[in-house]
Amino acid sequence: MHFLLFYDVVPEYVERRAPFRAEHLALAQAAHARGELVLGGALADPVDGAVLLFRGDSPAAAEAFAAAEAASLGHGGVSLVARVTGVSRRAITEGERELNSRTRSVWPPGRIRRPDGGRKATIQKDPQLLNCLEQLVEDTTRGDPESPLRWTCKSVRKLSEELKAHGHVASHELVAELLHEHGYSLQANVKRHEGEDHQDRNAQFEYLNGRVKHYLELKWPVISVDTKKKELVGEFKNSGREWRPRGKPSEVRVHDFVIPELGRVSPYGIYDLQKNDAWVSVGTDHDTSAFAVASVRRWWQAMGQESYPKAGGLLITADGGGSNGSRVRLWKVELQRLADEIRWPIEVGHFPPGTSKWNKIEHRLFSFISQNWRGKPLTSHEVIVNLIAATTNRKGLKVRCELDREKYPQGVKITKAEMSELNLERASFHGDWNYTLRPRVTQKV
Repeated sequence: MHFLLFYDVVPEYVERRAPFRAEHLALAQAAHARGELVLGGALADPVDGAVLLFRGDSPAAAEAFAAAEAASLGHGGVSLVARVTGVSRRAITEGERELNSRTRSVWPPGRIRRPDGGRKATIQKDPQLLNCLEQLVEDTTRGDPESPLRWTCKSVRKLSEELKAHGHVASHELVAELLHEHGYSLQANVKRHEGEDHQDRNAQFEYLNGRVKHYLELKWPVISVDTKKKELVGEFKNSGREWRPRGKPSEVRVHDFVIPELGRVSPYGIYDLQKNDAWVSVGTDHDTSAFAVASVRRWWQAMGQESYPKAGGLLITADGGGSNGSRVRLWKVELQRLADEIRWPIEVGHFPPGTSKWNKIEHRLFSFISQNWRGKPLTSHEVIVNLIAATTNRKGLKVRCELDREKYPQGVKITKAEMSELNLERASFHGDWNYTLRPRVTQKV
């Protein structure tokens, strides 16, 4: 490395310099002989400044030269050289001390201080700092109601403030540095816990898998059904980003309050495992069992009966809750009516509690709908229907979508007498999850 030592010539320095000219040149020649001084000289004529170029691993050689110059000037020399060269008085004084004691240090390559020199790191001055920081960020503090960070965000600034309350001085920058050095990072929540595992969870998966394989081998329809998350209609923020001209994002409302004339929509999907196509009914009223089965009926009328003219039954896989829940009476009553209409037995298999994300429709249809409309405000019913209908993937997914403006009132009561009229046949394994609704008229041949 190279270091420049500048001299700003002032009248006082010029007057006092003449008697020490020879000594100055001797210092320069000695530094050059040691390989420290590369070149030096005046910057203008008449002289108004000078510069010396030093070579070394640190500015120690330049500082030592300035200290020697100060010593040669006698009383007041330190102040004068400090003003002329810009080198601090402390550095010049330290250089003089080393020269006088003949203990000038030779630093290892790359160092500008002696080993262990300079200000000590905070972690060295306060060995308990790291231990206190780790206790503050430990997950165990979540369960401690007395923990100071139990109910606050663990930002580095909050952690810094809490460390100060414990008698430790640490800036938020130091807190961030220590956390990174010891393997901490900012992390979001991860959805892993699916609720309590039912003892027959795996057995139900195996049962459903067997029934699905059987229908697929027979070339009979197997559909996966569910309701996608309800969506606000209007100029509301939709998660995700899309390509737009720089600095021109889509402007949306600040608050997510329902627009009465637009309301919400409930997209109910039917995914056909056999054909890799789907139907989505976008309901504008309540998400009830009547709406769910009406959506299945629309799929059958628009796609199912044409695709499976010779099939002998329909298999529906659904999660265990919501409008198509295993314990919802209206769901079974409406399916019975559909079975009577199409004159086919309708077999239903529900996923065990807490496993709705295993339903095929979640990752074969709904995930692609979310990708297709990411970053796009759902400003109208027409926009929603068109975005859903335009959804596809690399495997050739095709989606048909229609708006359903029918009314589906909530709170419809189904009596035991109505349930007793159902032609419902429960499977030998978990009849509460697996059952078949057979038509109450002559079966279609």
